[in-house]
Amino acid sequence: MITGKTLLSRGWNAGKLLGIALALAKALDLATMDETEILALLDRVRNQPGLYLTDQRLEPLARACLQAQGVTASIESDSLRDAPLDFPIWGQNGIQAEAIDQMRMAMRLPITVAGGLMADAHFGYGLPIGGVLGTRGAVVPYAVGLDIGCRMHLSLYPVSPIVLDAQPRRFREALMTQTHFGLGKAEWAGERPEHPIIDDARWQTTAILRGLRQTAIGQLGSSGTGNHFVEWGRVTVTDGMGLSVEPGVYLGLLSHSGSRRIGSEVASRYTKIAQEQHSYLAPEAQKLAWLDLGTEAGQEYWIGMTLAGDFAAANHAVIHQRVSQAAGLSPMAVIENFHNFAWMETGEDGAPIIVHRKGTTPAHLGTLGVIPGTSAHDGYLVRGRGNAASLNSASHGAGRAMSRKAATAAISQEARADFLAQRGVTMLGGGCDEAPQAYKDPAAVMAAQADLVNVLGTFTPKMCRMADSGEKSED
Repeated sequence: MITGKTLLSRGWNAGKLLGIALALAKALDLATMDETEILALLDRVRNQPGLYLTDQRLEPLARACLQAQGVTASIESDSLRDAPLDFPIWGQNGIQAEAIDQMRMAMRLPITVAGGLMADAHFGYGLPIGGVLGTRGAVVPYAVGLDIGCRMHLSLYPVSPIVLDAQPRRFREALMTQTHFGLGKAEWAGERPEHPIIDDARWQTTAILRGLRQTAIGQLGSSGTGNHFVEWGRVTVTDGMGLSVEPGVYLGLLSHSGSRRIGSEVASRYTKIAQEQHSYLAPEAQKLAWLDLGTEAGQEYWIGMTLAGDFAAANHAVIHQRVSQAAGLSPMAVIENFHNFAWMETGEDGAPIIVHRKGTTPAHLGTLGVIPGTSAHDGYLVRGRGNAASLNSASHGAGRAMSRKAATAAISQEARADFLAQRGVTMLGGGCDEAPQAYKDPAAVMAAQADLVNVLGTFTPKMCRMADSGEKSED
């Protein structure tokens, strides 16, 4: 016979919850379940209460367990919509059906108010890469992504790009000695970089951030792996409005990377918490579990996300300062924009919303940005047009046409090398998974979003540094 003493011995706490569990144990049919099975079932409800909110017999206990954990769950308010909200798609013919299906699932979340797919969209975790999602009162960690605050940073120099051909060793050495790619912490021949971000008070606000500060010290100024790069190139400015430079041709340094392990750990930790709180969600929606911003976990994630974003910005500041100095240059203008982040903005109805841009570029009216192409195709200097239908967003690149696995199988080292050589690009590192042929045509992507951004100029890659082939992707 199951008694209160039996449940106490299994870790149940005395009080109302114990009484509900004991009443349920007595009500279960002993003709089909023995005591061991009943006790195991009660333990499962206690450990994963969200899974049992739709079970008529177990729902009272499941709800009591959630309340004991400080979680208020409402099946009515937290259930997925029967049908997704409508959302616009740019460049639909070039987007995988799987990515569109992912976006449809995001548009069924009860917290969602708007969304859209950019022309570079492709399948990702939770929200597709190239997806933008507007929610009310809650943030979705996987709609931000693992590489929180990943960004573009362009430095423009008052010299001609002809110097790249005239003095290639000078610029190659600046890249090779002043950048770091690869997993783990960065190893430097000289003094380790410094930046005020390391002493930011936010590192002391949560246990996870306190534990990551030392990692930040070791990874400051590095770029990681995957599609991250630092490259010299030719910048052609056709419209100087907003750039504070005259139309012309200049030397440029462009970088793409994010917050490395800092963002990854914050995203993973708080996605797990969100999934525990919404464990009753359908399996296909689990990676879209959200955190209420009014809760402690929601506020902790927001602090961690913003710190990771600032750490990513610090990485770029260090990279550009070191590479510029090594090359004997000083920039005359800088353009920076970022993605994989959530912003508090104002919706069309005037109420505040959380806008998640996972692999999408902010494109508010007048906002400057850089949308890269590939290591062998032009990227674009842009100014946002403030299109409300896209939640003031645009693509963040060309977008993958092949998965990494498919690209490695389909593109040989020789084919990649020939493609780069024909376009006059010197590649330092990189693998076939990041070959330019693995991406969509950047010009086609830009044509599909002419209503989202105006083009002010182009960036043509000439010398690109990436992680060595075979490194696990961090992007």
